[in-house]
Amino acid sequence: MTSSNGYDAYEGAGDLLRALAAPIRLAIVSELAQGERCVHELVEKLGAAQPLVSQHLRVLRGAGVVRGSRRGREIAYTLVDEHVAHIVADAVSHAGEGS
Repeated sequence: MTSSNGYDAYEGAGDLLRALAAPIRLAIVSELAQGERCVHELVEKLGAAQPLVSQHLRVLRGAGVVRGSRRGREIAYTLVDEHVAHIVADAVSHAGEGS
């Protein structure tokens, strides 16, 4: 969709922020900022059920935030772009400033 109002760049940013809107997805991005992780590692670290983690990984993958690569019988996830990790870290830091 082409727009003459100058908001095109903001549409992509809005899509990214919607993909990051769930606290568990922020936690997943924070974990992946530390390096590649398989679903079972994220489940263990986050204390969330495997189906829930997988569902949120699908959202992040669909938004182009993470990618998966086969590692034997598992899929290892990584961040597509480190900028997203910085956005999440800044948001978490900012949210903690009010406390």
